[in-house]
Amino acid sequence: MPFRFRLWTRWSDEDAMGVLNNAVYLSLMEEARWRWCERLGLLAERHSFGFVLALARQRFVRPGRGPAEVEVELATLRLGGSSFQQAYRIRDAASGETWVEADAVLVTWDLAARAKTPLPERFRAAVREHEPGVEDAGSA
Repeated sequence: MPFRFRLWTRWSDEDAMGVLNNAVYLSLMEEARWRWCERLGLLAERHSFGFVLALARQRFVRPGRGPAEVEVELATLRLGGSSFQQAYRIRDAASGETWVEADAVLVTWDLAARAKTPLPERFRAAVREHEPGVEDAGSA
């Protein structure tokens, strides 16, 4: 995957069984998306576009334990007309052991209209520049 981000879990991220709570992985994915947007230069006009999480699927490979430094890998799989799909892999940074593999669909959203909106062209161009192999099904 073309993007890798180092993040940390906290001891309080563990559930009663001593493993990372499943919601923690969604937060790690969200933080990786933020850093991805930052790396692509999409945060300069931070409030000019937004997106909402429409779907997230997680496949738990091994139980994670905190606190730990983790590596979150991210790749954009597909750009649509008003959505994009990404894949994630979350692993223990020390051992390299994969804890979770996931994917998500995000929809660009107009807060004022409370409705989906087409992917902005500058967003599409930034993704294509940094991830040239991404499937672009939404551009004409």
